[in-house]
Amino acid sequence: MSEEEVTRAAENMRHAIRRFRETSILVSNEVGIGIAPDNPLARQFHGEAEQTNQPIAAVTNEVQRAVAELPMKVK
Repeated sequence: MSEEEVTRAAENMRHAIRRFRETSILVSNEVGIGIAPDNPLARQFHGEAEQTNQPIAAVTNEVQRAVAELPMKVK
């Protein structure tokens, strides 16, 4: 996907989350911790995941992450 397509998809999801009033659970890979990947495809995934996750997390009521299967409230 192009950067514009990723941005547009993230914006569409943000708007859908704002309109949807029921409880929703979204699951995503954590890419913000650790070393950036060295191969091009993995770097692209890393960038697209960050570009998608950050704006979605901004409009949610709660954000949690799991470390060793232990939930940690982020927001």
